Amino acid sequence: MAEIQEEEKQLETQEIDEGEKPTWKRLSEIFETDDPFFNSILFLQGYDFSSNSYAIEGDYITIIDPGNDYTAFIQLFEKGIKPLDIKKIVITHGHRDHVMGTFELFRYSDIMQNRDIQVILHEEGPFEFKEMIKKIEFPYTEIRGGETIEVSGFQLEAIHTPGHTIDGVTYYHAPTKTAFTGDTVLPHAMAEPDKNAGGNFNYYLYGVKALLKKDIENILPGHGMPVKSLGRTVIEQTYESLMMKVIGVEKKIRWVDGAMHLVQKGLLEEAVFCCDKALAFDSNNLQAVQLKAFCLTDLDKCEEALPLFDRLIDAKKDDPGILIGKGRALMGVGKYLESIEYFDKVLEFHPNVKDAQVLKGMALYLSGRFEEALEIEGFKEEFIGRFRETLEKRAK
Repeated sequence: MAEIQEEEKQLETQEIDEGEKPTWKRLSEIFETDDPFFNSILFLQGYDFSSNSYAIEGDYITIIDPGNDYTAFIQLFEKGIKPLDIKKIVITHGHRDHVMGTFELFRYSDIMQNRDIQVILHEEGPFEFKEMIKKIEFPYTEIRGGETIEVSGFQLEAIHTPGHTIDGVTYYHAPTKTAFTGDTVLPHAMAEPDKNAGGNFNYYLYGVKALLKKDIENILPGHGMPVKSLGRTVIEQTYESLMMKVIGVEKKIRWVDGAMHLVQKGLLEEAVFCCDKALAFDSNNLQAVQLKAFCLTDLDKCEEALPLFDRLIDAKKDDPGILIGKGRALMGVGKYLESIEYFDKVLEFHPNVKDAQVLKGMALYLSGRFEEALEIEGFKEEFIGRFRETLEKRAK
């Protein structure tokens, strides 16, 4: 708990600069590091109706999100960069404040004459934007997510992160654990889904969940200042805010209550996340342990669920639901004969519990003891009605 509070305190100290109009700054100076990747990046904080922009230097210049401010490139070229140095423009999503600077660049005569800037964007990017590029005969490349793109000599993984818009893409640099997140993940805020651009809360959860699976320490967002070292904290905060929206509550509620709401909506991975948060505050919260164990079993993560069921059995030895849960988890890892012990414990005191009958019958059948399985009345009824074809396939 203390670690969580300390991370949030550190994040609050990474303030957004206010005052004069921003200018391009080298990211290595902001992060106070001499890492070559950060040293190659120039950062311009968004101003008025323009997003943040990033210029990556190498054999050529790549612009990630050209924003919507013509003065940005006047400043950039004053630093000694020439229009013809720019060879790629990479788009995180198609909102005007992120993309319209593309056409400010195209106004430069050298660029217009050569037409050798490649624009990279998601295939679901705005039709009108792509038509404008096509009309002035510049090349563009559509991506879907999952590709690795080369920018100025660096490799970035494109991760489809829909939600704010349908075409959201995060670009991940694995060696430095850094992500250009556009508006999918922002410090101190959460971008609302834009329904007109295909935005959707359920997609948003999918996109942010994809980022949680990566080892991300640094966030280079579409608005606000870059975040060093606390990237995962920012992603988790966005994930938490999304879950509150999906649950339909405005104020913070107990994590375990949030988990129960999410289970009712079928969002089991999100429920596990909430259980983990509850357990971070109180590792002895058996309600959270139990809910997490059942969610993991339903997610076919039975190996992770087994030690949780062991904890629960130590605390609630004769609880039928927990004993059945342990048996199900054992079946999930192929330990059919071991699972029977737990179904038998339930049936010893509660012989009419149909779930225990059916699951014991399944365990016997899958372990090759077909005749014994069919002697169990509850299983026999289900077997004849629903399970026969499925179980025969699994037994083979």
